[in-house]
Amino acid sequence: MQYQFDFSSLGGYIPVLLTGIQVTVILTLVGTVFGCALGIFCAWARSMGPRWLRPPVVGYVELIRNTPFLIQLFFIFFGLPALGVTLSGMQASILAMVINLGAYSAEIVRAGIQATPRGMFEAGASLAMTRLEIFRHVVLLPALQRVWPALSSQIVIVMLGSAVVSQVAAEDLTYAANFIQSRNFRAFEVYFVSTGIYLLLSILLRQILRMLGNRLFPAVRAS
Repeated sequence: MQYQFDFSSLGGYIPVLLTGIQVTVILTLVGTVFGCALGIFCAWARSMGPRWLRPPVVGYVELIRNTPFLIQLFFIFFGLPALGVTLSGMQASILAMVINLGAYSAEIVRAGIQATPRGMFEAGASLAMTRLEIFRHVVLLPALQRVWPALSSQIVIVMLGSAVVSQVAAEDLTYAANFIQSRNFRAFEVYFVSTGIYLLLSILLRQILRMLGNRLFPAVRAS
């Protein structure tokens, strides 16, 4: 029997899809802001921070970068309640995305810091700046400029990886797609449309990050 495509069956579920898109955007926005902030802190700690802070930061980065995101999410959502910490699906998803992006962005930013010419550190020191002041006013922006394309790509990867948060009942786009498919049983149409939406979100996010990079660092041309 030949399969009959019927995309019109999705018409009644547009509000569900829009809600899923909204949740995915919120997860990406919050995860990006706090994940990048955490990554910058960890990059500073590993490159210019106090020695006592480096081992725990290294341990965190290696742990997160060498374990699956889904396992990290499950540990936060299902494991932490054993310690008395209970989070909603949305809260667990945001925390997992922040922790995951923080580890990857830490290594990306650290690469930018290591590429900073030694003379810039010496110039900051000659002005009696502290190591933190040198990092904030001399090193950070040029380092971010060098790694902006790689950091942008990692943010997009984290956005796409957010599709698994539906496993802990966070009502993102994938959750919406699964919900619709369970009601109309039109799997091809539902996942074809959701795939297209993820593609459009990825393209849009790359464009936004490119424009942001051009505004923050005029010499940057993110790919």
